[in-house]
Amino acid sequence: MDQIFIAPFAHPFMGRALAELLVLGALAGTVGVLILLRRLAFMTDALTHTVFPGVVIGYLLGGEGGVFWGALAAAAAATAALLTLMTRHRAVTEDAALAVLLTTFFAVGVVLVSRESGYTADLTAFLFGRILTVTPQQLTETLVVTALVVAALAVLRRPLLARAFDPEGARAAGYRIGLLDLATNAVVALVVVAAVRAVGTVLVIALLIVPAAAARLVSDRLVLIVPIAAAIGALGGWAGLAVSYDASVHHGLRLASGATVVLVLVAGHLGALAAVTIRRRPPAARTARSTP
Repeated sequence: MDQIFIAPFAHPFMGRALAELLVLGALAGTVGVLILLRRLAFMTDALTHTVFPGVVIGYLLGGEGGVFWGALAAAAAATAALLTLMTRHRAVTEDAALAVLLTTFFAVGVVLVSRESGYTADLTAFLFGRILTVTPQQLTETLVVTALVVAALAVLRRPLLARAFDPEGARAAGYRIGLLDLATNAVVALVVVAAVRAVGTVLVIALLIVPAAAARLVSDRLVLIVPIAAAIGALGGWAGLAVSYDASVHHGLRLASGATVVLVLVAGHLGALAAVTIRRRPPAARTARSTP
C-alpha cells in the first residue's frame, strides 16, 4: 500500500500535484454542498464552459501565467454578472440563460484556440487539465482562492442557507436575494478558476458535484455533509492520482491523472449508493436474499 499511496509523492512534481488536489478536492466538496442545496448543477456545468474563452485568451496573451487571470475575468464577467442579470429578467428563464451563455462562450473559446498551430494539444490541455505540471505559483494561487471562498462562506453562511432552504422567508427577513445569488455564482466561479488548470474545464464539474452527492447519501445532517464532502473530494484526489501513477509507471497502462481522479470519485459515489441501498432494505428482504 505504501508503494502505491505514499512512495510516488516523494517526487516533487507528484507532491505538488497531490497538494493541489487535496486543496481543490476539499474546497470543491464544500462548495458542492451549496450547489446541491440550490440545485445548481446545470449552472455549474455551464460555468465551466463560460470560463473556457477566458482561459484561452489568458494563455494567448500571457502564456501559462495568464490562464488564471483570464479565467478569473471570464468567470467574473460571464457568471457572477451576466448570469445574475439575465435570470432577473422575467422573460428569460434560468435554463435558457445558461444554455445561451454555455454555447456562446464555449464556441468563442474553441474558435480562438483553433487559430493556434498546436490546436489539438492546446484544446486537450484546456479541457482536461495538466495536474502533473502544477507549479508552486499555481498552488499559491489556489490557496489564495481557497482562503477567499472559505471567508465568503463563513461570512454569508446564514443568509446563503436561508436562501437555499426558504427563499421567501429569506426575502421577508430582509436578505437581498439578487446579491446572494451573485455571491453564490461568484463563489462557484472562483472554485472553477482555481481548478481549471489542474483538471480542466470539463472535469472540474465532477469535483464540484460528485463528493457532495456522495456525502448526501451518507448523511442527512448538514453539519456532517460538509466535512464528509470535503473529505471525499480530498481523498478521491489522492487515490486517483496514486492509481494513475502506479498504473502508468509499474503496469504500462497510461491513465490520465485528472480523468482517473474523476473515475475514483464516481466509484466512491456508487459505493455509497450501494451501501445506502443495502442498509435501507427491509431486514426480511436481506434475510431472504442471504438464504440459500
